[in-house]
Amino acid sequence: MNTAPINLQEEYAKTEIAKILNLLDEELVGLAPVKSRIREIAALLLIDKLRRNLGITSANPGLHMSFTGSPGTGKTTVGLKMADILYQLGYIKKGHLLTVTRDDLVGQYIGHTAPKTKEVLKKAMGGVLFIDEAYYLYKPDNERDYGAEAIEILLQVMENQRDELVVILAGYKEPMDKFYESNPGLSSRIANHIDFPDYSVDELLQIAKIMLDDQQYQLTPQAEVALGEYIKKRKEKPLFANARSVKNALDRARMRQANRIFDSRGQVLTKKELVNLEAEDILQSTVFND
Repeated sequence: MNTAPINLQEEYAKTEIAKILNLLDEELVGLAPVKSRIREIAALLLIDKLRRNLGITSANPGLHMSFTGSPGTGKTTVGLKMADILYQLGYIKKGHLLTVTRDDLVGQYIGHTAPKTKEVLKKAMGGVLFIDEAYYLYKPDNERDYGAEAIEILLQVMENQRDELVVILAGYKEPMDKFYESNPGLSSRIANHIDFPDYSVDELLQIAKIMLDDQQYQLTPQAEVALGEYIKKRKEKPLFANARSVKNALDRARMRQANRIFDSRGQVLTKKELVNLEAEDILQSTVFND
């Protein structure tokens, strides 16, 4: 057994984990519990790697994960960062993330599902397979459904090739909980369950400003108030998708701004008028259809 002391700071510096975690903080608004959990997992993986380097025997950490929460809460973004961390520490060979849904895995007729699922797994090997709305794989009320076959193949790979592939199952919390209850074999292979909370109104406003800044738009003070009121009401409506719903509202506002400017095309335009979104752009664009 190697007994030479280890400089933790040096080992940490050899990876880009600090950079990845900092980017996670910078790119994702809020989500403090999620960021804390990712840091805990990163710390466990780094220490496990150092133990193995010194010849200290320990069981391999479970790497398969479950991300639960509403749409638009950053699950895919966090999945990408997790793939980067796993790659930096040598737990996966390629570091890519492949996002799929039921349609990519389950066939329409006998003999179709196995080759579809195996082809997806082949593409994902060496990286992370992110299965969105994973609960749709299991439809016990339909005797002719082939989702169970895909689950069985996934289970085998998650167990027998866990050093070659990490699986993240994602979706709404309640249906995911039922999915795990119905498939205990899957549940037992998931070591890390991370719940993504919905964003607050203030956090969604902050996200909106970041989105607009990336496209060189800005809200006037009145437009910011109008968007805040819209978000507050939209959160109470069905099918609210957090940052995704905000993006849709901003896309409509940009369309309304363009039409407003086009309708007054006799005037001389300034940069300010091309950049600013006004309250009327928000109010006339934010119908609840996203």
